[in-house]
Amino acid sequence: MVLTSVCFVAPRLLAEDKAARGKYLVEEVGRCQECHTPKLENGEFDKSKWMKGAVLNLQGITPIKDWHKTSPDLTPAGRLWSRWGEDGLRKYMQTGLTPKNTKAGPPMPTYTLSAADADAVVEYLKTIK
Repeated sequence: MVLTSVCFVAPRLLAEDKAARGKYLVEEVGRCQECHTPKLENGEFDKSKWMKGAVLNLQGITPIKDWHKTSPDLTPAGRLWSRWGEDGLRKYMQTGLTPKNTKAGPPMPTYTLSAADADAVVEYLKTIK
């Protein structure tokens, strides 16, 4: 006798789990907020501007070609989403290449996430208002 089990999980729960995984990857592993969220005078993150882009107060000792002085807004309301779309963001996180097949300028590191992790990151970013 073979027993099988069928488990139904509501799509919303799967999306919440995916977003939770994405939040972990963004905030704990990649620490994206370090560059993409402005800080208050006391050094704490400005949570009202979470992942909305910031002025980068760092640079190399010697000039670095194409160094960015600001980081983009990663929220769905930002220009990056309108220019790249979700598929472009996923592609970037999986290949390190923008939709125009170029690398992001420094200091942005190159990521090569799995498709599932890139999906999770996009799902999390979609939750940020």
